[in-house]
Amino acid sequence: MPHLVRCRSAVVDGLALLWAAGWKVGVVTNGTADNQLGKAQRTGLVAVVDAYVLSGLESVRKPNSRLFEVAAQRCGMTLAGGGWMVGDHPIADIGGRRTAGLRAVWIERDTWPSQEHAADHVVTGVLRAIRIMQQHHV
Repeated sequence: MPHLVRCRSAVVDGLALLWAAGWKVGVVTNGTADNQLGKAQRTGLVAVVDAYVLSGLESVRKPNSRLFEVAAQRCGMTLAGGGWMVGDHPIADIGGRRTAGLRAVWIERDTWPSQEHAADHVVTGVLRAIRIMQQHHV
């Protein structure tokens, strides 16, 4: 429910810093279009990202790499240039990044014990993921 969602200002600020440093930032999410778009608007994420891709509008869900391709295109990029996926689902997010050729930061929240993930980095929060990306910006 979009009206219940919050995003810490530090997260929005961190994404804005990535964006200001030249990163192209996109949101790729599974879910119904009205619900996910409402969340992106309510949290202020639409103001600090270049694109968002909602599975409910694209008729395909993560881990299908098509969603990542659409996000790259909407950011004015291609997947051939590489990129990062930050997510908390080891199959949809981290597994999906593999087929898209992206590096990955898994936000592990103790919800997937013993799940194989093949992430490049594992963190417990999105702020740490942002710091990792800042360190690896070319």
